[in-house]
Amino acid sequence: MRLLLATTIRCRSASTRPLSQIAIRSILTVAAVLTLAMCGQLVSAAPAAPPNVIVIMTDDQGYGEFSCHGNPVAKTPHIDRLASQSVRLTDFHVSPMCTPTRGQLLTGLDAFRNGASNVSSGRTLLRPELKTMANVFRDAGYRTGIFGKWHLGDNYPFRPEDRGFDETVWFPSSHINSCPDYWDNDYFDDTYTHNGKRQKYQGYCTDIFFNEAMRWIESRSPRQPFFAYVPLNSAHWPWFVPDKYREPVRRALKNRPDLTSPLSRDKLDSLISFLAMGANIDENVGRLDAFLEKHGLIENTIVVFLTDNGSTMGHDYFNAGMRGAKTTLWEGGHRVPCFIRWPSGLTKPGDVGELAHVQDLLPTLAELASVATHAPTKLDGISLAPLLRGETAQLPDRKLVINYSRMPQFRVTYTKGNPAIPRREGACVMWKHWRWLEDRELYNLKDDPLQAHDVAAHHPEVVRELREHLNAWWDGVKDQVLEAQRVVIGHPAENPMMLSACEWLDVFVDQQVQIRRGVRTNGVWHLSVAEAGTYDFELRRWPRESELKLTDSIPETTVTDGKYIAGSALPIASGRLKVGDAVDLKSEAEPSGHGIRFTAELPAGPTQLQTWMLDADGQPICGAYFVYVRRR
Repeated sequence: MRLLLATTIRCRSASTRPLSQIAIRSILTVAAVLTLAMCGQLVSAAPAAPPNVIVIMTDDQGYGEFSCHGNPVAKTPHIDRLASQSVRLTDFHVSPMCTPTRGQLLTGLDAFRNGASNVSSGRTLLRPELKTMANVFRDAGYRTGIFGKWHLGDNYPFRPEDRGFDETVWFPSSHINSCPDYWDNDYFDDTYTHNGKRQKYQGYCTDIFFNEAMRWIESRSPRQPFFAYVPLNSAHWPWFVPDKYREPVRRALKNRPDLTSPLSRDKLDSLISFLAMGANIDENVGRLDAFLEKHGLIENTIVVFLTDNGSTMGHDYFNAGMRGAKTTLWEGGHRVPCFIRWPSGLTKPGDVGELAHVQDLLPTLAELASVATHAPTKLDGISLAPLLRGETAQLPDRKLVINYSRMPQFRVTYTKGNPAIPRREGACVMWKHWRWLEDRELYNLKDDPLQAHDVAAHHPEVVRELREHLNAWWDGVKDQVLEAQRVVIGHPAENPMMLSACEWLDVFVDQQVQIRRGVRTNGVWHLSVAEAGTYDFELRRWPRESELKLTDSIPETTVTDGKYIAGSALPIASGRLKVGDAVDLKSEAEPSGHGIRFTAELPAGPTQLQTWMLDADGQPICGAYFVYVRRR
């Protein structure tokens, strides 16, 4: 502006004739235009700070677990408030079980493509070569942290610290008190893994995970954006919760005998505890919001709230008008809430009814945060950013497939074999209001939201189109999904290490209650030896921190909010270790009686490990539930 005025003055002094009023107005107009242009350049040169991102995912709560979705007894005012401030995806889907959902969230890829297709049984392992959402944000300069349930692999290279997270507070496998979890963790004053080391925390699990997330956010450099992933274990069984949250639920249920009269006493007690856990979750969401407001972070923080699968309890009392529950292909098994709030970056709050999937969130958040250049180019999910910003009202016409590896003990109708082995027929194909289940049943949600009537015979053209899509999808994933992912032993990142039976391929041993019972089963670990060398193995029935001997039983154990069952004794006298084709050893139990030790020379590369616990006659009892491995 100063340069323009100076030029004008020089022009006037150089002229012998005075400027006309029109000329003066023209000069001032040009000056104003240039001034605005220069201001625009200054604005574009100093873009707005990148948004922070928080993803909250609860466990085993369904679409109907929230009062904003019509729940007749649950009170969730803080989550309701978040929903009222969010774009709400009302036709949003996940997997019917937790690991597949988590893998799809973090990679943007179908569960059968990313490797994490089951909650246990050696199929929780997210392919190590894939970028995760944490990698995407960290590569873009964000701080990254996880606080809660990981469930995508407990050993290198599958742990959260191996997959893009700077700060990690987590527990292994499917739930607190799972097989590889710290012995007798019970939701209160537990031991979790903090940045690679076990650490004891004081308080209730959900409170701790929110506390740690907020502590970490508060410790940030204000100039560096953050990505915080808060995947809770609540409201997953066992339903342990501070008792103060139960009484309001009891009072609410007393006023609804129509809901409670069909329930047994045990089922009613479980429902009360389940809903009490939901009340605690809601309270923590409110605490997080207050924290964000206090620190001036609300406007430029994207908050995503969703659940990991359908409800475990909804079908017993309130299921938001849907059929099915967790683990099923009915709508109640995989349609869940998804609220996305970003006051300074999205369209006004409201419902959006377009068909969407959890694997859409990675490309969506990457685009919203302007970090899409760091995301993989080939994803199964699509960005919902134009929809969320109000730039379009519709997504492209799309068909989505839900399929996952079931637990081996499941009874299914689509195969007579082990349902843990992925199969094409175990799928739901979604297209608009159509649902094609197990390649044999078709449902029209527009006319039949409870999916009571199979209309396949009346719509052969829809069946043909959905079956063709399923066939093409299966052809694209069938080879990858059958590949076993391999835990690495002997790597400097985790040496020594503990293997647990939850990684036995297609065999389900993933609960400490199973260890207490002494389930008489066995399985195989698929491993990769990082470096050739001398390896020490210790086979155990009980984990080290329990201090129990091989042949010990264990009494019923009273914990903070319940009891763990008594554990049976097993007559273990010796053990056998087989690694690949070259190592097959037997050994007596060590004098202390805690474990059975072996030493073996191993070459580098892929291999398999199997163990046997033997009785005094040399007969197999079960596999070693825990194997401690160290490369010398």
